[in-house]
Amino acid sequence: MEFRDSASYGKRQEYIAVAELLKHNFDVYMTLVDDQGIDCVIRINHTRYLDVQIKARSKQAIPKDWAYYPRLQVPEGRNNHFFILYSEGANSYWTFPSSDIIRLANEQGTNVSMNRTGDNAGKYAIRAAGYSTVNDKCTPFPRFDKYRDENGFALIK
Repeated sequence: MEFRDSASYGKRQEYIAVAELLKHNFDVYMTLVDDQGIDCVIRINHTRYLDVQIKARSKQAIPKDWAYYPRLQVPEGRNNHFFILYSEGANSYWTFPSSDIIRLANEQGTNVSMNRTGDNAGKYAIRAAGYSTVNDKCTPFPRFDKYRDENGFALIK
């Protein structure tokens, strides 16, 4: 992937994810600056708004990392903060409420973790799918089916 292509990949995927939200009839507002970990805001009704952070992984990444999302800043105590994760390799979206990321990181065998030490202490990581070298395929983990594609978008409502 050329620099210009890789530098703009994330922004292109943000717009594609927003287009997906619009297809699902959400009222979406884009932010001008992402300095608070908010790529867009979704208006649910006249009193409820959701902050959304969008992350995407390209097929240009190392295949085993096609659905790996490290260094997620997850704010504690906010029931209106969501992550939308997209994997080009798995051709899937996952929509995670922040509170579920925190909960899953405290359970064994969930493929969600929190870094306890180092430069990324306090940040979370999610591996949403596995990669097989046998068939060169990225397969979403069934444990995350409730967050995947249509199921995940339904969690926002």
